[in-house]
Amino acid sequence: MIIIMKPQATEEQIGSLCHDLSRQGMQVQRNAGVDCTVLGVLGDVARLDPHDFLIQPGVERVMPVSEPFKKANRKFHPTDSVIDCSGVKVGGRKLALFAGPCSVENYDQITDTALKVRAGGANILRGGAYKPRTSPYAFQGLKLEGLALLEQAKELTGMPICTEIMSPKLVEEFDRRVDVIQVGARNMQNFDLLTELGQTHKPILLKRGLSATINEWLMSAEYIMAAGNPNVILCERGIRTFETSMRNTLDLAGVVMLHKMTHLPVVVDPSHACGHAWMVPELAKAAVAAGADGLMIEVHNNPAKAKCDGAQSLTPNQFDELMQFVSKEVEFFGKKMN
Repeated sequence: MIIIMKPQATEEQIGSLCHDLSRQGMQVQRNAGVDCTVLGVLGDVARLDPHDFLIQPGVERVMPVSEPFKKANRKFHPTDSVIDCSGVKVGGRKLALFAGPCSVENYDQITDTALKVRAGGANILRGGAYKPRTSPYAFQGLKLEGLALLEQAKELTGMPICTEIMSPKLVEEFDRRVDVIQVGARNMQNFDLLTELGQTHKPILLKRGLSATINEWLMSAEYIMAAGNPNVILCERGIRTFETSMRNTLDLAGVVMLHKMTHLPVVVDPSHACGHAWMVPELAKAAVAAGADGLMIEVHNNPAKAKCDGAQSLTPNQFDELMQFVSKEVEFFGKKMN
């Protein structure tokens, strides 16, 4: 249930109502809108009578929320959330740029790529230390060694690091060492992992599952938020359809829909969406036009020799060319580069 307060409602009126709701066993999420305060009420709201609140001083109107996701719902939080990723803001009027290799391979590869993407305009370094792969024989990542190499690249470039977590057992380690914790598509509904990540306050980049609906995706975000962590970033990375000419199908309509349904920022990963490096620039441009709050681009200093997903990785020079266009596009749409 949502209670919308009148613009002239006093702090005493708002506080008294929140106290009454808490006494009845409800959780109250308070959000300041542009002209008024919005109270999101969570709990067994079915036993509450909306008319009891309409007669309270300072209350404008009461609205039921039919969607199963509450904390992620824009009705609960009318203004866009802006997530602070160690100084880089994701959401709002600035475009965040995640870039780097699919997997961390060695010191020279990650540091060389990190320096080049930073020079090209990236502000968050992405790279896989742990790699979930369809085949058990494929390269699985350097794991903790890869995480250490990412930390060295961060020290060299000053860029926050984003890398994927696979197990709840690693949450404490990642909480200490990683700036943005990525949950991959295969783990979008690993509810034990999501709940553990909810115990942290680190930004969580939640990728959409291979065949997940938007509602299912938002419910996964709700698991993290319900456990106490509001810092969730959604990442559209393409979904599985009957089309076989591309790795996945990029759902830009979903990006537009998400901005209506949720206050959480939405990042687009065109690299995984198509699987072809030559398609990535055009899809990235389209994502910015669709209102994406950020891009996640795979860049490798030598894609032909990459241990993972070289076919969808841009070279640093290709990344530079794309960023030159994107910087102009962002300005055209009234945003700014981060």
